[in-house]
Amino acid sequence: MNSKVEEILNRQIAAEASSSQLYLSMASWAECHGINGTAKFLYLHSDEEREHMLKLVRFVNERGGTAIIPAIDSPKSDFDSLRQLFVLLLEHEIKVTEMINEVVHVCLQEKDYTTHNFMQWFVAEQLEEEALAREIVDKLNMIGDDKGGLYLFDRDIEMMQTSANAPQN
Repeated sequence: MNSKVEEILNRQIAAEASSSQLYLSMASWAECHGINGTAKFLYLHSDEEREHMLKLVRFVNERGGTAIIPAIDSPKSDFDSLRQLFVLLLEHEIKVTEMINEVVHVCLQEKDYTTHNFMQWFVAEQLEEEALAREIVDKLNMIGDDKGGLYLFDRDIEMMQTSANAPQN
């Protein structure tokens, strides 16, 4: 495996692991605040990010590289509101998209078309992740501080599925 590609894939492994921990922390916060539908959604989202990390680990190893399992810093664990939590989630997804785009860029520079092809799944996944996060923030902006609206939001988000947990056709 090309050393530059291996290095940037290992950075992406660390980013996916960090994302999983951040969403786990968010889920725990929501659960402790009695926002159980949101907690369930975020626990699933954390699992999905871990699956993304594993997908990258397996790919690097199968291509003859060495996947590096990173140490993870403790993520933010206290949030002022549900809206603040999801704004942070959206900002984080935008950052991950930028990182994925950088991986794709390096693949093209290094003429590693196999990894470029593999990364297209992540490009499509990030489109979905950002769209979902934007939709949630838009809903929370519309609800504002209305307790009834937040209750209904929490009930509805529990029914949302992340793409990794969606039924397969």
